[in-house]
Amino acid sequence: MTAGRPRIAAIIPVLDEAGAIGTVVRELPRDWVDTVIVVDGGSKDGTVAEATTAGARVLVETRRGYGRACASGAAAAQADILVFLDGDGSDRPEFLPDLVRPLLAGSHDFVIASRVRGKREKGSMGFHQVLAGLLIGRAVGWLSGVRYSDMCAFRAIRAGDLDRLGMREMTYGWNLEMQMRAAHAGLRVLEVPVDYRCRIAGNSKVAGTLRGSVKAATRIIATLIRVARETRQTASDPIPHARQEGVQP
Repeated sequence: MTAGRPRIAAIIPVLDEAGAIGTVVRELPRDWVDTVIVVDGGSKDGTVAEATTAGARVLVETRRGYGRACASGAAAAQADILVFLDGDGSDRPEFLPDLVRPLLAGSHDFVIASRVRGKREKGSMGFHQVLAGLLIGRAVGWLSGVRYSDMCAFRAIRAGDLDRLGMREMTYGWNLEMQMRAAHAGLRVLEVPVDYRCRIAGNSKVAGTLRGSVKAATRIIATLIRVARETRQTASDPIPHARQEGVQP
């Protein structure tokens, strides 16, 4: 850890990501990350052993849910800045400094990676994923004033700001809820283009199956409606639109 720098934790929720998680942990720039927390949701392969061998602290979350794993990792991190990313190797850990620098500089409060605006490896994202991100982003823009281009898992936020958002979604809608609540709370939001690649090993639990895709889509739409209602009910004045300063060059 660099003297005087806020503590930074990387949080990686996983489920059966043996063959990928070790590479993800090792690729994280350790001069930027003080703690790597892998939250395992009940893997039946060698995920836990592989993550441990690579140098991560592993938490076993017995309750299922992507959002629950993220929340558990955040609660255990004891860090000032939290970086979330997937454990399948599709997110590129070397871009972590690009997400963290705006927080350290004090220019932004919430930085999210945009795969759509970066370079994508062929086959890494389906057309339906790109379209869904753009459509949901437009809907959030209409509701909050911040238009996102993606719902990428790769993101950075101060721990204190995350606590104040009052996150409730414990499944696939976690990422969207964070984006909506960050916008509603008036956080300074920045999207940063990042490169994106195909998963290193295994199969996607969401995009890889029709059942998984439908389940995730249903949860995301339900989250959009619920959070929109909640934020409107709790705001007696117009929504304090977050400041969005575009994409970092």
